[in-house]
Amino acid sequence: MNNESITTKTPVTSFKTGLKDGLPIGLGYLSVSIAFGVQATMAGIPIFMSVFISMTNLTSAGQLAGLTVIASLGTFLEIILTQLVINARYFLMGISLSQKADKSFSLSHRLMCSAFITDEIFAVASAKPNGFSRRYFYGLVILPYIGWALGTLIGAIAGSVLPLQVTNALGIGLYAMFIAIIIPPSITTRGIFPTVLFAGGISCALYYIPIFAGIPAGIAVIISSIISAVITALIFPVKKEEL
Repeated sequence: MNNESITTKTPVTSFKTGLKDGLPIGLGYLSVSIAFGVQATMAGIPIFMSVFISMTNLTSAGQLAGLTVIASLGTFLEIILTQLVINARYFLMGISLSQKADKSFSLSHRLMCSAFITDEIFAVASAKPNGFSRRYFYGLVILPYIGWALGTLIGAIAGSVLPLQVTNALGIGLYAMFIAIIIPPSITTRGIFPTVLFAGGISCALYYIPIFAGIPAGIAVIISSIISAVITALIFPVKKEEL
């Protein structure tokens, strides 16, 4: 074990330690992003563009929502609003991690690293009690980034050559990932599961009720997310001692 990972007084500074911590995330992203690549190909997006999306976004939920908007011929405004709502949590994650970043993070490095923040990377980096250096953080994010882009490439190529039945089966993987993300916190944190139910119910209503039929898919995602979050916040407010 690297001595830097267990020290109690100094930030984690080893690039190698970052690589070790990021390896499991990278392997997970590799498998999950294959499903996104398949979905993108099924939506008619060229292989190179699918990979470009993953290389410039690195957000599974945001990319899937954006893909839905693109497939439905939505507008740029819909995509912008959808990404803003779905990825707003990264603002808070970035602020939190900035408190653990050591003095090696200049403004330019903070801006660069902010593009690589994901739920899993945030969880690993925030667990460092004494903070981390930019060397560690770059080591942490490089394998997840490569895994996400490479998996998308594999999925996009597979989606263009495999039979439709196989690509449909692979496409389910992305939704299975969302279920896997939702279930654990739903068990331990109240309010998450009701939020999911509210969002699903509102989304179904917007889709099946004729009066709402003209609402674009991207706007429907935004409406479902905001209304479900507001309802849950009112029913299950977070107490001060829980913050």
